[in-house]
Amino acid sequence: MKTSLHIAGVLAGVLLALAIAGLALGDDDDHDDDHYEDHGGWVEPGEDVEPVANVAYAEECGACHMAYQPGLLPGDAWRQVMDADALMDHYGDDASLAPPLRLELAEYLVANAAGQSRKSRSRAFAVGDAGAGDLPRITATRYFRNEHHEIPAGMATGNPDVRSFSNCDACHTGAADGVYNEHRVRIPGHGRWDD
Repeated sequence: MKTSLHIAGVLAGVLLALAIAGLALGDDDDHDDDHYEDHGGWVEPGEDVEPVANVAYAEECGACHMAYQPGLLPGDAWRQVMDADALMDHYGDDASLAPPLRLELAEYLVANAAGQSRKSRSRAFAVGDAGAGDLPRITATRYFRNEHHEIPAGMATGNPDVRSFSNCDACHTGAADGVYNEHRVRIPGHGRWDD
């Protein structure tokens, strides 16, 4: 009888420990997202896209806008963006570069483009096109549209702190580090975004 009670007690303890562990691991992430940034949570969200690793690219392109990670567009799209004629009318601005610098940056972007990356989010950007007719746009990729379709345009384009869906680092607090995880999205004036 004592053995049966002892086994039952041990089993109850094991079941209780498993239930507590299950609750801790399965907790709805909507309620403790602040742990990722503010409280040193169990797991920090890692980079979803390889961060920019070319200093010349970071300085030259980052002088006007966020230096978008190469993994946010396929190689063919970067070739189009970095074409000498396309840079003369770079989304409405003249972003012409000296030929050696243009070639260096183009080679870096293509070599590290979405289709070349081991990161799953980058690989998702490699599927489909990045816009037809005009210069390719990250915001025109199928993956970007699928990830942002629930966000009312006014939260971005009508928001003076965001201005455009292409202003990634306005809402993605880890964008510069290649972290686009939903736990790190804070829309200025609206707070954390829940999809």
